[in-house]
Amino acid sequence: MKLLDKLIIKDFLKTYFFVVVMLILVVLVLDFTEKNDTYIRNEVPSREIFKYMINYGLYLNNLLTPITVFISVIFITSKMAGRTEIIAILSSGVSFIRMLRPFLFAASMIGGASFLLNGWVLPGATEGVTKFRITYLDKEKTSSEANIHIKVGADSYAYLSRFYGVGNTGYYFTLETIKDGELLDKLSSDRIEWDTAKHVWKLINWRLRKLEDRKEVFTVGESLDTTLSITPDDFDLPPNHHETLKLPELGRQIKVLEERGADNVGFYKIERYVRFMSPFAAIILTFIGVIMSARKTRGGSGFQIAMGFLLAFVYIILFILSRTFAENGAAYPIFAVWLPNIIFAATGLFLYKTVPR
Repeated sequence: MKLLDKLIIKDFLKTYFFVVVMLILVVLVLDFTEKNDTYIRNEVPSREIFKYMINYGLYLNNLLTPITVFISVIFITSKMAGRTEIIAILSSGVSFIRMLRPFLFAASMIGGASFLLNGWVLPGATEGVTKFRITYLDKEKTSSEANIHIKVGADSYAYLSRFYGVGNTGYYFTLETIKDGELLDKLSSDRIEWDTAKHVWKLINWRLRKLEDRKEVFTVGESLDTTLSITPDDFDLPPNHHETLKLPELGRQIKVLEERGADNVGFYKIERYVRFMSPFAAIILTFIGVIMSARKTRGGSGFQIAMGFLLAFVYIILFILSRTFAENGAAYPIFAVWLPNIIFAATGLFLYKTVPR
């Protein structure tokens, strides 16, 4: 690796970390100022606030990566262009693609770090942020869930009128087996309890109704142990549960939900697509950023940095829209998730045709 490559990589990474830290600190200060009265009113311990801010900072780092990468590369490249360093590099016989190599190498390092964060670190931080908000900021949330419908098998559907996490007890439980629109059997009970020793569900005052050959068989009992593909943890999942799972856990959860025939498995699959797609954003945005700011301009780098902010926000908005389309039942969710990268990669190739060599 040549000295010029090392200098570019060093400046790129140094600028990137500086921009990341500054933006995160600004957002954290604003967030603390907004929530300070709530912290005082709810008597939130300082240690918990500090842990929340660390977790929230990690979350922000992932969210702001497109902006920080784009700003950093435009700042470095425009500074080099302003000092006519790029003209000197190209005039010495170095091709534009060769000049791009250290930028793309540094972007690959950022993308690799982003993949590790997304897969193994960020889920824990997201879970910490969610628990903090539920515990200290959203105290009006009740400790029970009402009118729960959950698919526990390919043709099996469970219902609970109410489930209490304290005691792992549910009331007015029904389990129906429906195939081709026809009810095959229905198991119901007044109460259902989780046996922590046996890891089974205990049905209290149960009734089983079976339909066989146009006959109806009705059975009742006081207590019955039964095994279901759900546990008490499945009734207390946050809305963003798929974001709180590490990559191996996410794969196992997808397998479990597919075995159940659950309707929400798509959210978990889309989350996995996103985690493999996100790291490539740093490389694509770096490619575009170098092309956009390689020309020397009279007005300095202010306009180019402003354009960097604009394009980075466009990328984030496009990413949010594409993910929404995927979660709302797009025909090809993996294509919808990758759409921002595809569009920006095509834009970069188009801009490359116009760059001076």
